Order: sequence, then structure tokens, then C-alpha cells
Amino acid sequence: MKVLSVASECAPLVKTGGLADVVGALPAALAEQGVQMRTLLPGYPAVTVALEGGESVAQFDDLFGGPAQVLAGTAAGLDLLVIDAPHLYARPGNPYLGPDGRDWQDNPERFAALSWVGAHIAAHGAAGWHPQVLHGHDWQAGFATEYLRQMDAGHIRSMLTIHNIAFTGPADPGRLHSLRLDPGRFHSEGFEFWGGISALKAGLMEADALTTVSPTYAEELMTPEFGMGLEGVMRHRQASLHGILNGIDDAAWNPATDPTITPYSKPAGKAAAKAALQAEMGLPQSGGPLCVIVSRMTGQKGLDLVLEALPTLLEQGGQLALLGSGEAELERAFQAAADQNPNVAVRIGYDEGFSHRLIAGGDAILVPSRFEPCGLTQLYALRYGTVPVVALTGGLADTVINASPAALARKVATGIQFSPVTAGALRNALVRLGALYKDRKTWSRLQTNAMAQPVGWALSAKAYAELYAGLTKDR
Repeated sequence: MKVLSVASECAPLVKTGGLADVVGALPAALAEQGVQMRTLLPGYPAVTVALEGGESVAQFDDLFGGPAQVLAGTAAGLDLLVIDAPHLYARPGNPYLGPDGRDWQDNPERFAALSWVGAHIAAHGAAGWHPQVLHGHDWQAGFATEYLRQMDAGHIRSMLTIHNIAFTGPADPGRLHSLRLDPGRFHSEGFEFWGGISALKAGLMEADALTTVSPTYAEELMTPEFGMGLEGVMRHRQASLHGILNGIDDAAWNPATDPTITPYSKPAGKAAAKAALQAEMGLPQSGGPLCVIVSRMTGQKGLDLVLEALPTLLEQGGQLALLGSGEAELERAFQAAADQNPNVAVRIGYDEGFSHRLIAGGDAILVPSRFEPCGLTQLYALRYGTVPVVALTGGLADTVINASPAALARKVATGIQFSPVTAGALRNALVRLGALYKDRKTWSRLQTNAMAQPVGWALSAKAYAELYAGLTKDR
């Protein structure tokens, strides 16, 4: 089975969020299922620098505004196809934003080019390699199915994974020509979305199969609360929609071998990691739980609720250590909280190694997201015996077993869930956290259960492989 994965980012080469982790982990996980996956990426500076042995396998005289080629090679153990198009991708900033923090004005064309090249390789192959399935990720690959239609490539099966439906890839209808789209498809059964163009809707309407990153999120997408205006489309495509939980790279995230910490394989080993984290962040010793957060600082992530509930944590002798960046108002508010209280420490930005130390050293991790397609930080936390305190939504609902009386009695609980997603409910969860933390026997059981929870890719990779097989069995 040969599959072309089309994505805008891929860890460890370029990463702004969990999408990159999934795209980077899938090839190795699927190889164990007999799937040969190549990943198509834009040629950002970090990607082209890392590419080894790049061989030109396709050329374009005019790829959305300039000449381009596709280079085949490897980087970080990944089998890559990289679009070498300096006019589109050789820029500072992250994949989507310039140094000023604003979207690049030509983002619709930049990622239409990614979709176009993906469709071209799927339809015509690359240096003798011919995929049977094109697997796109999020809106950045959404137009690939439209281009497959234009290229008369009905023999190629397609799948689109929704990592976050909040990002729809909008564009003004005046860009139909620059995006190489068929104007006859600009209607409600095509890629028209509330009077504009939506790359995500294009993929949702045309892909042979749709997946999203947790079973609960798949159900949520069909409701007005979570569907972001696309809930009707999701209900229309319900028979083709599959919720498959994300996994994590459980070799990279392994407390027994993690080079960034003093390794441990049992909860008792976390004491050294906690002491080291407190020293690194300038936190004093404390009798309550050390809660950590690793997150983008946005409204979606519910961090404003943490600010409201923070006194409840501190009153119990708890502490907070945060790593993240995002909305300036939230950054300032957390910095102010750290300035005012010695038991709060904040680091603005992102550092992969520090994220490992933070999760290893924390007693609990807070994930109060208003919506969360899957979430990865709670999976990392489970692996490290760091008890998740999560909102009851999306993948958080699917991956954490709430410490209810029944679950505690059966000794299967792995964390704390709260609902509704309000500051009041989070306060109650923090009170529950404090009580569980004081019960050392029960707390140790929670940590042990968390570390035993399967969080790798084995089951999910099998589900993806079965979907690929189902799509291609009649082709």
C-alpha cells in the first residue's frame, strides 16, 4: 500500500501544533502495518536545509506565480517530497505568519500550491512511485480533491483528516482564477462557504473518506456548538466520517529513557523531576500539587478559566508552571500572576526539551480546552504519570478516565474530567485534585494507572491502514 501524505507541517522539521506531531509520527507507525507513506511538505527554509540527498522528481514552470520543483529525499528519518518554490515558501516567520504575526496575504495560493502538487503526484506519480491514496491534513490540503477531479484522476482514492475544523481556509471568490478552481464548482455542493471559498469544505465534500482525531470530536462536529458552520456538511458526510484517536511517539516520550530528565519508570521517580523543575522555575517547595500547562495561549484552550480558578489552586498550597505563547492579553495576565505570587512561574515561548521537563516534573497537567479535537499534552502527561485535569470534550473525553467513585473503586481512574467548561467547574476540579493529592495511596494509584495507559500509535495506525485498504479494495 502506497500513501501520499500532504501536510503543511511535520515534526520535528517544522511545528506549530499537534498537527505536526501526528504527520511526523504516522509514517513509522503505518510502516508496521505494511503501508509505505511519503510526506509532501512545502519547502520552508527549515525543511530544505534538513533535506538529505534531494533529487528533482517533478518540475513546474508556473506553480502559482513562479517556477518550482519537487525534491525527493529524507530528513529526520522521514521519506519526504518537498516543494522547492522560493517565491511561496522561502520566507521568515512560521508556516502561516510573517514576522509581524499576521497571515501572509497569499496563504490561499501558497497552500493551494501544496494541494496542486499533491494531486499531480497522486495522478502522475513521482520518479516511478505511484500512490494509491492521497491523505490530506486540514484545510491546507483541502483543494487536493478538487484538483484530482480536474486532472481526471478518479483512480486515486482520497482521505482528509480534520485536526481542527475551526480553521476553514477562507478565500475571496475573486481568487477563483488565481487558485485554479473551476467556477462551476462554486456552489453549496462544492467549495462555496457562506459566500466565500473554503479549502476545508472542498476537501470535506470531495474526499472519499473523512477522519478526525477522536471519536467524541467526530460526534461533536455534527453539532452547531462545535461544527463552526460546517455541521451540515458533517452530517451529510456522516457515513464517511471516522473518529480515530491520535497517538504519540512513545519512544520520544518515554520517562525511562528521556535524556532531558532524570529517568524514571515508576511514579516514585517523579520526585527528582519535580524538584528539578521547581529549581529551574524558581518555585519554592510546597505541600500541594504542582500543576503544569503546555499550550498555545488562546481562548480555545480555556486559559482564561485557569486565571479565574488560580486562587483555588494556590489556597490549597498548589503551584502553577506554564509554558506557552499566543494572545498578548493572556501572556500579560499570566506574567502578572507570576509577578504577584511566588508559587506561579511562567515562560513565554516554546522549547521542546523544556516541555519534557515540565510534564515530567508536574504532579498534574491542566487542559481546560473549550473544544479539543484530540489533544496531545494529556497523552504525554499520562505517559509520565502526570495526572490530567481536563474538560469533558473531544479527545480529552476519550483518553482520560475520570476519577469518579466507581472508577476509583475499580482502580482504573487516570485523571479528572470537569463539565461544563467554566471557571466554576474548574475550581471544583482543583478542589478534587487537592483532595486526591493528599490521599497518597490513591494518588499513587492514579499515577500508576496513567503510566500504564496505552498512548502509542499501534491501534490507531491499524485503523488507518484498514481504511486505506477499504478505499482501494475495488480499485
